[in-house]
Amino acid sequence: MTGTGDLGRRIIHHRERLGLTQEQVAERADMSPGYLKYLEENADNPDHGALFRLADALGTTTEDLLGGGQDRPPGYGPATAHPRLEAMDKAECLRLIAPGGIGRVAFNGSYGPTVLPVNYTMHEGAIVFVTAVGGAMDQDLRTGMEGVELVIAFQIDNIDEANREGWSVLVQGPAHHVPEEEAASVAGADVTPWAGGDRKLFIRIVPQRVTGRRIHAM
Repeated sequence: MTGTGDLGRRIIHHRERLGLTQEQVAERADMSPGYLKYLEENADNPDHGALFRLADALGTTTEDLLGGGQDRPPGYGPATAHPRLEAMDKAECLRLIAPGGIGRVAFNGSYGPTVLPVNYTMHEGAIVFVTAVGGAMDQDLRTGMEGVELVIAFQIDNIDEANREGWSVLVQGPAHHVPEEEAASVAGADVTPWAGGDRKLFIRIVPQRVTGRRIHAM
């Protein structure tokens, strides 16, 4: 089988995502830990059987492990035959988004409804991300009225392509521009800007309404 590319990196990513050791994944995939270690550290072509067992052990697909379909939106393919939708309470929603990562902010921008990706972290109960001072997002998220903040939406989801399951969380709350005199309030927020560069304006969203849904296969 050809085209493994960064197979090792993808194996490590999924293994760490599941919180598993090499030994645990090897046992699930019915292979030796030494061979799994070799696949993680070397560009090689595993046989079909080993690759399918490994994908199953990691809860993903062989295509994903081989790096296929990376330019397509997530969730490609048919939905599960009998999906079951479950509402999640606020505590569960906040637990799911607590690790931080990449989410989306939605607001009414200069050119109409706008949705943009952001790197975010949870800090002291709030969602924190970074943008450029004086940039388009900085301006779009200001109301122009002293003490009045714009209420925006923040959304993040997780899709399990292999099992056709996943969850989505929606947070709504005011977007607070953190001025220099409040810099200490976000001093512990370890977050970098999505677009890179010299972006030093912290935006903090204090959750006012938190909702979420999880979809299961029957």
